Amino acid sequence: MAGLVTDIDGGMLEGGGQILRMALAFSVLKKKPVRVFNIRAGRSNPGLRAQHLKGVEVVRDISEGKLKGGEIGSTEIVLHPGKVKCGEYSADTGTAGSICLLIQVALPCILFSSGVTILKLRGGTNAEMAPQIDYMTEVFRPLLERFGGTFDYKIITRGYYPRGGGEVHIRVKPVKQLKAIDLVESGDVVRIWGWAFVAGSLPIKLAHLMADSAIQTLRKALKNVDVKIERYVEHPDVAVGTGSGIKNQYRLPPGWLCSRQARTEA
Repeated sequence: MAGLVTDIDGGMLEGGGQILRMALAFSVLKKKPVRVFNIRAGRSNPGLRAQHLKGVEVVRDISEGKLKGGEIGSTEIVLHPGKVKCGEYSADTGTAGSICLLIQVALPCILFSSGVTILKLRGGTNAEMAPQIDYMTEVFRPLLERFGGTFDYKIITRGYYPRGGGEVHIRVKPVKQLKAIDLVESGDVVRIWGWAFVAGSLPIKLAHLMADSAIQTLRKALKNVDVKIERYVEHPDVAVGTGSGIKNQYRLPPGWLCSRQARTEA
């Protein structure tokens, strides 16, 4: 764990949590200590929030590292990473904090561990200012597979703002290295599909309204493209709280997958 500490200004560019997550992941992968200061300086409530702290802690645990400054509100942390250790890890934001952002910071590390790793994560599956869990499973995962990595997943429950309570399990088999791919030419959209959903006390007519409005707009803009959007109600056993959303995926000829999503809550 010895070595010079690399300083990262967390207030650069938009000054959000992404700088922190990337700094932590690179620190573990490069086995170099890192100090991140001015954490989330560009936000109205700077410093570590619950979801950021849990991300820091799970990376510390995965790398058997030493952490300084790991507490709610901290604007500076120092991580001295050790060796990435496979196994089973859990993290619970205790809020509707994004599960997907926990995956973002942990996945790069465990992709290069010594064995299979399981993450059991709790928080928001469909959270504000973060990728939705559907994006991670339906767009990010297929793209990662083109690089040679992947993960298995199980969505135990979905959790919405403000209650959270969602739970997702991720199983990752490590790789020796990732491979380069060619994604230079995007081509034109050839198909659009997706789904609109409601959960809790919201009526199915809201899902129909979202889907119908999206189809009308998309068909007007892309006249010769097939557009299909399913509509459904989340079963109470697999959804905590009240929420709704719509997700559309776009397929382009070279195998690209793109996504647009929107989320609301009550």
